[in-house]
Amino acid sequence: MSVAAQFRHHMFARLGAACLPGCGTGIGYPPAPTSAATPDYRYVIGPGDQVSIIVWRNPELSLAVPVRPDGLITTPLVEDLPAAGKDPTTLARDIEKALSKYIRDPVVTVIVTNFVGPYSEQIRVIGEAGKPQTLPYRQNMTLLDVMIAVGGLTDFADGNASVLLRTSEGGKQYTVRLKDLVKRGDVTANVDVKPGDVLIIPQSWF
Repeated sequence: MSVAAQFRHHMFARLGAACLPGCGTGIGYPPAPTSAATPDYRYVIGPGDQVSIIVWRNPELSLAVPVRPDGLITTPLVEDLPAAGKDPTTLARDIEKALSKYIRDPVVTVIVTNFVGPYSEQIRVIGEAGKPQTLPYRQNMTLLDVMIAVGGLTDFADGNASVLLRTSEGGKQYTVRLKDLVKRGDVTANVDVKPGDVLIIPQSWF
């Protein structure tokens, strides 16, 4: 089983456990903390990202390449170099080391131009969202940013009974007031999200 498949299996097992107490209604869970930003957060590359590799004074070696599903990249002179899980600076140093076998003192810059991010840091939204999907995490991302990206709530959503499952805290669950935030514009219901968060929006029974 691939790393991505193992993560998805582990995540859905947690989601199943989250729905057992009240079918994901959020009853009995504490409110999500307003502030959860990680000031020292650094973006790490994931499968599906597009990276632009610039080799100073060597334009024939400079190009944009996708990160393959296995987390590797291939460039001229360098095949199957691990990229997933590294920040751009670390990847640039690794490419320099690999190229040093062929050219003298290579200077490499790596720029991420299409962001997907590693599976473990993506924000997942399931249930009664307009467009349930997976989103790349961004520094200082909030619940409002997430809801705008997924098109808000459906007419059948029980927004104030939604659950935020925080994988970075061992699967701890919090209630969030999406109806107050999205439908009523109550900014006090807005909270920070963290890498790996899963937002579960249940259906209303009324």
